[in-house]
Amino acid sequence: MKFEVTHPFHPWRGQRFVLSTRKQNWGEDRVMFYDAQGRLRSLPASWTDVNEADLFSQVAAGRSFSRPDDLSALASLIDRIKRRQEE
Repeated sequence: MKFEVTHPFHPWRGQRFVLSTRKQNWGEDRVMFYDAQGRLRSLPASWTDVNEADLFSQVAAGRSFSRPDDLSALASLIDRIKRRQEE
């Protein structure tokens, strides 16, 4: 199975690779593949087309950098950091 790198700012965007394996690494879903030099590499699966695009991504059609749930998680993280600094 081949996949394409779809992350808009990744230097390999648009390139296709043969999927070697897919697993949870470093707390996230990652795809493993060999690059042109034969080195094993990995990327977050969300930076590729291995999954069907979610409904928000389909509707946004590249016009939005972040999904609402990602922005909500970021806001929660910022709030926790601010509270720690105030202690």
